[in-house]
Amino acid sequence: MATVVNPTRMELTRLKRKLVTAVKGHRLLKNKRDELMRQFLELVREDMDLRVRVEEQIRAANRNFVLAKAGMSEEILQSAMIAPKQEVQLDIAMKNIMSVNVPVYKTRTRTADENDIYPYGFAFTSSDLDGAVKSLSDVLPDMLKLAEVEKSCQLMAAEIEKTRRRVNALEHVIIPETQEGIRYITMKLDENERSTQVRLMKVKDMMLQEAHHYEA
Repeated sequence: MATVVNPTRMELTRLKRKLVTAVKGHRLLKNKRDELMRQFLELVREDMDLRVRVEEQIRAANRNFVLAKAGMSEEILQSAMIAPKQEVQLDIAMKNIMSVNVPVYKTRTRTADENDIYPYGFAFTSSDLDGAVKSLSDVLPDMLKLAEVEKSCQLMAAEIEKTRRRVNALEHVIIPETQEGIRYITMKLDENERSTQVRLMKVKDMMLQEAHHYEA
């Protein structure tokens, strides 16, 4: 045995209770790990889909900006984008997934007018610039969702690893050591009981011999 235990009935009772708790905890942690893995894989699939969509939208926005830059002078482009009209505020909340607090991102705009994403007049700018600005505005929700999902994946992966270590510790260390302790104490108590019975039988024999001796 790796751990020395005191072979008493009180210690045996304590170890039996510990074993019941450890087995129950092991079962619950395994269920938690399996459910975490299921939800983690769902998030990973969602992350892959979001990443493909976001990257495509960003490429489209970049193409529109290149076209806008080709059809406008640098001075006009800079003056058009220098003073944005719209403002986006990010609110961060948390939700609990299997004891893991993951972020939830929500946005609020300063104004409700959708046209406020364009910080310029349309007289001296090209439609390609309008498309580029609209593309960036449209991709923002998906970018935030992607950031939310990827952060959730990181947090859940860390929790899965921590839960896996706990399951392994219970399965390969705590439960076997407790079972071995129970076997050891049970064996010692049985040995003590047999020794006590042998001593009692010897005492009985000695008393009977002495009794016969006095009678004789």
